[in-house]
Amino acid sequence: MDLMILILNRMIKIKILVLTSFFILISHSLSSPKIDVKTAILLDYNSDKILYELEPDMSIYPASMTKIMTSIVAFDLLKEDKIKLDDEFIVSENAWRMSKSGYSSMFIMLNDKVSVEDLLRGIIVVSGNDACVALAEGIAGTESNFAEMMNEKAEELGLENTNFTNSSGINDPDNYSTVRDIAIMSKYLIKNYPKYYEYFREKDFTWDRTGGDPIKQGNRNPLLYKTIGADGIKTGYLAVEQYSLASSVIGKERRLISVASGFKTKQQRSSDTIKLISWGLRNTNTYKISKKGESSFKFKTWLGKKEFVDAATKNDIFVTINKKAVKDFKVSLKYNGPLKAPIKKGDEIGTLIVKESEDKIKNISLYANENIDKVNFFKSLFMSFNYMIWGDV
Repeated sequence: MDLMILILNRMIKIKILVLTSFFILISHSLSSPKIDVKTAILLDYNSDKILYELEPDMSIYPASMTKIMTSIVAFDLLKEDKIKLDDEFIVSENAWRMSKSGYSSMFIMLNDKVSVEDLLRGIIVVSGNDACVALAEGIAGTESNFAEMMNEKAEELGLENTNFTNSSGINDPDNYSTVRDIAIMSKYLIKNYPKYYEYFREKDFTWDRTGGDPIKQGNRNPLLYKTIGADGIKTGYLAVEQYSLASSVIGKERRLISVASGFKTKQQRSSDTIKLISWGLRNTNTYKISKKGESSFKFKTWLGKKEFVDAATKNDIFVTINKKAVKDFKVSLKYNGPLKAPIKKGDEIGTLIVKESEDKIKNISLYANENIDKVNFFKSLFMSFNYMIWGDV
């Protein structure tokens, strides 16, 4: 959904131009949804706007939400062609025993050869801890080595309050994270691996096991069976942490990511997550105010072969706005102009200022989207004399 940005076609010569583009009324605050949980966060995928938070940096045991990072590490290796989906790993006794210990399992058998793709489905769809160990050992030799790879990725993503000691999320006091960090992980996976993210929306997985009938299990994510628009991402449960859920829901031209932990029951995990996401979709809208590389802005030039230079942002720019209004939301343009030619495509020439409140202002650089050559000497001389006599006409 695009917001119309009004740009003056004619700009006067000034030192600093601040052009008010539009005003949108937004609320100071919305009444928060009432959910019974220890920690939670809700954010808009496109704008990164946090719509709701409750102790988002509280340390938690991520349980099976750990498998989000397990998947990311595997997806990175697939992207780099260091492993392939049809590569097969041999199931060790360590991995096999996970299926005999009462944990959620894919039910792989000792010495089975299992493909990377089947292991990923066993991890993502049915939350198999045995599949996690088999994949980790197949990639890194040992699960502890794989956990080091997970921590390296966590550091790369700037996850300051996260540490991994295993690939599955089984109880370990040194395996911890926060809902904020898990939201960052979730967005990274969705953004960078849309093809592999499709696994997270699969509602069941059938493992054609060795020496027995095929085992069909459903996806643990309860929201996939609702009509809210969910397409991922991962559940979790530990007795010490209770129930948790990282979720992604697609609304009208937008996506929200929710992560929460400390639900008392499975039913409450589902109902309160739906309540939180529905609240976000109902009370806010997200707008695209600039499209990457698209000439949405014009700035006056001086001594250029064109009177105006087209400008654009290097990325898509989104804003999320509360629907109920009590406060002005403002977007403006600023530049030192007119801009003296020559101007090269890619030169930084102005700023898009997004003001959500007095203490929340974003400055987004604008870049020339074309080359503007300087007029020849005689034309330059004529324009200068013309300006001296008539001014900016």
